[in-house]
Amino acid sequence: MLACGGLVGYGVLNTKEEPKPRAVPTAEVTYEVTGTGTAEIAYLARSEAGTATIEKGVTLPWKKSVEVPLGKAPSVAIVLDEKGGRASCTLAIQGQHVQRATAMGEFGRATCSGELPAAGTGEGRPGNV
Repeated sequence: MLACGGLVGYGVLNTKEEPKPRAVPTAEVTYEVTGTGTAEIAYLARSEAGTATIEKGVTLPWKKSVEVPLGKAPSVAIVLDEKGGRASCTLAIQGQHVQRATAMGEFGRATCSGELPAAGTGEGRPGNV
């Protein structure tokens, strides 16, 4: 019993703060989809796993600025719905236009992607954790 009390006491008295995770350097990426109608849009945002965020049934036009970890390849993909039409995606990294692509027709698809500098190159800015 005394040993248990000692361990509990040690745990209460030994309250070292855990080191906070370091901020991940990021760069601002702006995705934009122009056109009319609705589309499914998948894009990379700040995610440790690097998984895409998917928005379905988005009414166009659409625009979003996000922080993407350095070293990741930002991309935005669009898929038009069964009504078709025409839509264009654009990608800008830190305000610089990088790529544009156009989707046309029923279930038309387009993808825009770019390259961010690798982490540790001094570019980008620290992100919030």
